[in-house]
Amino acid sequence: MRRRSRTLLLVLALLLTAAGCGLAAPGGSDAEPRVTILGPWTDEQERQFKDVLDGFGIPYTYQGTAATREVLLAEVQAGNPPDIAILPGVGELVEYAKEGRLQSLAGLYDEKEYGKPWLPEAKGIGQHLWVPLKVDLKSIVWFREGEAPPPRPARLGAWCLAMGDDGSSGWPGSDWIEDLLLQQAGPVLYARWATGDLKWFDGPVITAWSTWAGLLAQGESEARAGILEGDHRGENGAPGLLFGDSGCALEHQGSFARAFYGDRSAGAAFMDSARLLPGGSYTVKAHEVSADFAALFGKGDRARALVKRLTSAQAQEEWGRKGGVFSANSAVPAREGAVEKEVGRRLTDQRVPLCLDASDVMPAAVRDAFYEAVLLTVAHPEEPVRPRLEDIQKVQEEQPRSLPRLTGVCGRPQ
Repeated sequence: MRRRSRTLLLVLALLLTAAGCGLAAPGGSDAEPRVTILGPWTDEQERQFKDVLDGFGIPYTYQGTAATREVLLAEVQAGNPPDIAILPGVGELVEYAKEGRLQSLAGLYDEKEYGKPWLPEAKGIGQHLWVPLKVDLKSIVWFREGEAPPPRPARLGAWCLAMGDDGSSGWPGSDWIEDLLLQQAGPVLYARWATGDLKWFDGPVITAWSTWAGLLAQGESEARAGILEGDHRGENGAPGLLFGDSGCALEHQGSFARAFYGDRSAGAAFMDSARLLPGGSYTVKAHEVSADFAALFGKGDRARALVKRLTSAQAQEEWGRKGGVFSANSAVPAREGAVEKEVGRRLTDQRVPLCLDASDVMPAAVRDAFYEAVLLTVAHPEEPVRPRLEDIQKVQEEQPRSLPRLTGVCGRPQ
């Protein structure tokens, strides 16, 4: 479970792939250069995103990968980043902004159309440096239609759990810990923890982490090995974990999980996670959310025009209709469909705060230490959690003091 060597090999492989598909250098003729885009969507999600891009009439080259962070870092270090990078969080975008690598998006979208927490800021690095293109609700649990969960937290065997991912294994476990801390301690302490003001070994973090470890400890080592090695999107072409062969009945996963369910997605329903989280029932104190943020590295007019088109209400509505995605833009009409309306209601309910995924707003090194500790906890949930949290705290304290911290990661939607 040493991630650095695996990540290095992954980056090298992805760079070779990128070079082969033309991401590293603009395609097209000199008269019509292509806008290069790096994003997190692959397979069917990539096709749907390209359908939207194709309607703009702007030549582009898109590469989708689950390892956007690693590929982007390698491209930046090589001196040839894509024109537009789309990342699942702003933690490392802060670092690129501090280095002066990001171009302003001022004038490309109407910030009045975005409520909290969709435009977090960091002092000292300017504004309008990122904008969310796609958002998801995370504090939910999926179940099969007609098989409503019991009115109490379930044991480990009922949960669909897998930590594997092409880019950052362990993040599905971080979502559990984040949601537990949010529902146990509330959005104020959650935001302090996400932005580095609450130490990793302070009481609320230890409580949330210990609660999750207690759930994992219910399983035998063989079952935990399956959790470590399993793919969170499903195994062997199965339509997600919920409709796979494991027999699990509940999946703590974001609204994007429907993309994994394929033609079985109509048979999936969801509810707020608070009642079903271990140690609950909890009241819903807030909803954890995530976003895929676009940032501009290139200075060309075509790249700016493409960002402006992508953030328009018309394009966002079209993408939602074709791809089933959700927008942070308040000018985009509500989606049709029972599940879509319920997700949309939670994303716009002014009574309940929204909080960005904590690991997505942390510096990259802290986030990676978080994921590694998650994997160690899955493997050995019986061991004390404090030493692992102290290790993450050491990584956090090693971050440059000059690195700005984000503000506004929690807030009530407008």
